[in-house]
Amino acid sequence: MMIMQAQKAPSLSPSKKKNIETAIDSLRYMGDVGETDINLLKEILPHCTAEQLMHIENSSKGRDLSSVTDTLWKKFYEQHFGEESINLVLNEMKQQGVLVFKWKQVYEDKMSAREAAQQKSLELLKKRYAEERAKKQSRQIKLYDEKIPAARSSCCKRGFSAAGSSTSTTTTTTSGGGNLMIEEGKN
Repeated sequence: MMIMQAQKAPSLSPSKKKNIETAIDSLRYMGDVGETDINLLKEILPHCTAEQLMHIENSSKGRDLSSVTDTLWKKFYEQHFGEESINLVLNEMKQQGVLVFKWKQVYEDKMSAREAAQQKSLELLKKRYAEERAKKQSRQIKLYDEKIPAARSSCCKRGFSAAGSSTSTTTTTTSGGGNLMIEEGKN
């Protein structure tokens, strides 16, 4: 009977290690990984950010990298949304009978939903701000810088009222030296 052992990634020579380090340092410039050995990708891609990994996968047309990246996408999902959210996804997929799915798609869907919710909240906030500003403006005192016509100002000084009745004002000096104003009006 023959015993099978799991295949191990081949040990890397110093020159390959140096190439991997260079690739890790240059992740932001990496795009299509084309025919790059899967074992090398397993060493390089875990050092990517979510944006870099997305760029690399989208640039690598015709090659499915999910065998390497699926665990990375699950890690990014957990970092952004928490372990509880992962458990919810797993339970939901189980209930729907979905046995195989890609964490990249789940991550993209969740990010899109979050972005849509943020946009909706922003629009609601803008709307409420505009309503509040309009409400404040409606209660604001409006100042007018109009000059009173010369004819009207002189008639008010003479004691004429707008209704056409006349009022006469008399100033009398009191015994204490103060002035007393007496108004007599005719209606």
